[in-house]
Amino acid sequence: MVRHFLTLDDFSSDEIHKLIATAEKVKSGKVKSQVLRGKNIAAIFEKPSTRTRVSFEVAVNQLGGNFIFLRGDELQLSRGEPVRDTARVLGRYVDGIVARVYEHNDLVELAKYSGVPVINALSNLYHPCQILADILTIKEKKRKLEGLKLAYIGDGNNVCNSLLIGCTKIGLNICVGSPKRYEPKKEIVEKAKSNAKKSGSQVEITNSPQVAVKDADIVYTDVFVSMGNEKEREERLKTFIPDFQVNTKLLENASPDAIVMHCLPAHRGQEITEEVLEGKQSVVWDQAENRLHAQKAIFIQLF
Repeated sequence: MVRHFLTLDDFSSDEIHKLIATAEKVKSGKVKSQVLRGKNIAAIFEKPSTRTRVSFEVAVNQLGGNFIFLRGDELQLSRGEPVRDTARVLGRYVDGIVARVYEHNDLVELAKYSGVPVINALSNLYHPCQILADILTIKEKKRKLEGLKLAYIGDGNNVCNSLLIGCTKIGLNICVGSPKRYEPKKEIVEKAKSNAKKSGSQVEITNSPQVAVKDADIVYTDVFVSMGNEKEREERLKTFIPDFQVNTKLLENASPDAIVMHCLPAHRGQEITEEVLEGKQSVVWDQAENRLHAQKAIFIQLF
């Protein structure tokens, strides 16, 4: 049976821990896999990308495979071809598909019709590859996962959704601080709470960034205006700034040894200040590097 990587909700706690353990071994050099030797991986990118594209291309190359980069406007999808038709054709050419798309349902369609593993490189609903790298980073820095508190400050977007799922799968407590009308989707929160009952973690949603950050071990933020929300830019910035900006004053509420995370790209002076992003508590560059190792672990597990 073909296995896909569309959301962490499809993976058990044990499977996520196994992925993290594999990523650690890959990073340390203990595992030198050529699992993709002789295989071709198509990468559909409807949205711009730096870290996701480069880390995936390097991962595929280092695992012995061939990476075929396809911009959205290069495909017949841009001229109205149904996703299922593209999926059925690509599935006969390649051994796997990495897709960065606007609509999560397009990933579901790719997975349904392609017959090969499909990896979510970002959709409007989830960003699971990012969160796998985040969990790896937290474990490196804190030497444990269960019982820690992660505070997510900002928009209830795809990164927030995947953090809710990923944290509660492995026993990390999570508190989301978002303005009214920008909280994460209720159905995602309900999934997280269901996971939390099994893992023993806690989920809290608040409109107060100070409450969210209180005694947090990890403070996480993302852009206030995601790709696809550009028309809402002015309204969003007025709503989020200054109250939801991660700055030194807000960090005073967190644990003294809290780490600061951002999935990048960062808009300095908006969701995070230059001082904090470049400060001693920031682990964003290690976090970005770990995208490579986490994605190698995904390929190893899927193939």
